[in-house]
Amino acid sequence: MNWKFLKSVSVTAVFLRLGLVLTLLASSGCAWLDAKQRQLIYRPTAGVPTDFAGLQTGDERYFVSLPDTNAPQHLAIWWLPNSRADAPTLLYLHGTFRNLFGNQRKIESLRTAGFAVLAVDYRGWGESSALAPTEQSILADAEVAWSELKKRQPHPKKRVIYGHSMGSAVAMDLASRLQCPADYGGLVLESAFTSFDDVASTAGMLGSLLNLFYPDNFDSIGKITKVQAPLLMMHGRDDDTIPIQLGERLFAAASPPKHWLVVENARHSDLDIANPALYQATLQSFAASYLSLQ
Repeated sequence: MNWKFLKSVSVTAVFLRLGLVLTLLASSGCAWLDAKQRQLIYRPTAGVPTDFAGLQTGDERYFVSLPDTNAPQHLAIWWLPNSRADAPTLLYLHGTFRNLFGNQRKIESLRTAGFAVLAVDYRGWGESSALAPTEQSILADAEVAWSELKKRQPHPKKRVIYGHSMGSAVAMDLASRLQCPADYGGLVLESAFTSFDDVASTAGMLGSLLNLFYPDNFDSIGKITKVQAPLLMMHGRDDDTIPIQLGERLFAAASPPKHWLVVENARHSDLDIANPALYQATLQSFAASYLSLQ
C-alpha cells in the first residue's frame, strides 16, 4: 500500500495544486494521467536486484504465459517447497512496491512456519511482463497463480490464501469467489484494510484528491461476507501505512471461525521480525487447526 508517503508530506500549496491538476485531468479521461496515477499508487518494482543471491536448492523460479492478451505476456512464479511432504501450501500475494525479491524474507518466514509457498509477481513487478497495473490486471494475475497452486497441492483443505497489505485485498477477492472447504482451507491477511477509499481518506487531502476519480477500490469490506472460511488476521500495533483501525473493522465484519493477532512494536511489514516466536506460533496453530486432512 502506497498512501504512507502521502501522510508524511505536508499539504503545501504546491501539492494542493498538483492534486487539483491530477483530479481535473483524471476526470477528463486522460489516458496518460491514468497510467501515471496507477504508477504513483502501485509503485511496481520491476527487475532483479543486483544483490539477489538466488533461492535455495530445490526451489523454482519459472514463468507462466498469460492467455487472452494482445501481446505475449507472462507471470514470474516462485515455488518454495517445504521439507515436510504433508505441509499445507500457501499462495503468497504481496503488496505494492516490493516485488518477490523484496519480500523474500517474509516468504521464508512463512515457509519456516510450516508452509510450502507459491508466490507470484503481478505484471509490472519483478520479472513479470511490464504493465501499468490495475485492480483488474492484479486480480487476473492472482487467478493464474491460484491455478498454479492447485497443480502443486491436490488437497483443497491444505490450500491457504495469504495476502499482505494490498495483497490482502487480492486474497480477499480470490477467497470471495471460491468455496471453503471445496476449494481451499483458510485465509490469512496481514496488514489488511477495508478499501482503497478508506486508506486514501487516512492520508489527508492529497490522498483523497488522488483517489477521487480513481476507479480501483479493492473493496475488501464489501466482499468479506462472501468468505466462509477460517480466517487469521495479523496487524502491527504501530502500522503507520494502514491504520490498525481499518484492520479491526474488516475483522469485525468477518464470519467465524476467526483469529485476530496484534503484534506489539511492529509496523507495516515487520511482524515476522518484531516478534518472530509469536508470528511463527500463530501461523502454526492456525495450520494445525484448519489446514490438515484430519
